[in-house]
Amino acid sequence: MSNAPVDKGRRRFLTVATSVVGAAGAVGVAVPFIASWNPSAKAKNAGAPVEVNIGKAEPGQMIRVEWRGQPVWVVRRTPEMLNSLEGLADQLRDPNSEEPQQPEYAANLYRSRKEEYFVAVGICTHLGCSPQYLEDSFGEQVEGISAGFFCPCHGSKFDIAGRVFSGVPAPYNLVVPPHYYIDDNTILVGEDGEQA
Repeated sequence: MSNAPVDKGRRRFLTVATSVVGAAGAVGVAVPFIASWNPSAKAKNAGAPVEVNIGKAEPGQMIRVEWRGQPVWVVRRTPEMLNSLEGLADQLRDPNSEEPQQPEYAANLYRSRKEEYFVAVGICTHLGCSPQYLEDSFGEQVEGISAGFFCPCHGSKFDIAGRVFSGVPAPYNLVVPPHYYIDDNTILVGEDGEQA
């Protein structure tokens, strides 16, 4: 060991320089590590809201889209379909949509924001099958009602508002996803928006 005096300025400089290089290295390692926690672009797109163009939908027509890997139906209901919703309460398991299968704004007779359009996840609440939309032949399943949804796997039946009939395996009404109208021709499925 040398008996030379210690250069405190040099020691301070080396300590600060080493600390700065160490901190920069820690940041260099931490940034990619933390960035790896973010969902991938594919995962973001899978859960992203979906725009549905309803401008050319004919009365009675159903449009199918995919949201979060699930089929979503948008049905433009006719006045006859809307009239058929009244007077079914005694045949339905949950006629007033009391089970939380829809956003609050869709807990009404039509289970929708606008009476004319019905938006629902197209998966049966029994075992996850995809029911069929019967625009004109639902009367074969339920007498006196022309349109509805029928799950042929186990026989569950839903009216044109997605309300489940009593005495079938499905325990709940069809799920109504969050959605809102961007304009008169476009629905955004996957977000509630600011409409009420």
